[in-house]
Amino acid sequence: MPWFIALALLLVPIIEIYVIIQVGQVIGGWPTVGLLLVESALGAWLIKREGRRAWNALRSSLQTGRMPGKELADAGLILVGGTLLLTPGFVTDIFGFFFVLPFTRPLARKVLTAFLGRRIVTQLGGSPLTGFMPGGPAAPGGPAQPRRPGNEDVIQGEVINPDDGRPQDKPPAG
Repeated sequence: MPWFIALALLLVPIIEIYVIIQVGQVIGGWPTVGLLLVESALGAWLIKREGRRAWNALRSSLQTGRMPGKELADAGLILVGGTLLLTPGFVTDIFGFFFVLPFTRPLARKVLTAFLGRRIVTQLGGSPLTGFMPGGPAAPGGPAQPRRPGNEDVIQGEVINPDDGRPQDKPPAG
């Protein structure tokens, strides 16, 4: 388990308890409990509504043959946001609403995409500045670019027989 997850599992409950106590001292104990219940009910309703929308968008994109990148990201954000909303506490609810609400989710998706893009590139050993990955089609030494119509360059040379190293008269029949 990465260190930051272990740290979050330790710190988040402590922060949540502190914030709940502080809110309780300002507005009172029962109003704080009522506010937590209202947030949970609102979150459950919102998760149901946005989850249904995300599911329908995912099905629609798959039926039309489009790659469902945005729809999958939205579904993941709604899943994480719903988990945070159903967890009692004010801090997790703020992040949960940020992930689930339809007008803040595009920003959350953009942040998630940027984070995952950087992480994938660095995990594969590429450069996050250029986006080139070793062995990729645009990287030096990588596979050749695919042929496009009108790009009919001819490279002069001779075919060498790999078995004995001598030039071949004709290319092998394939």
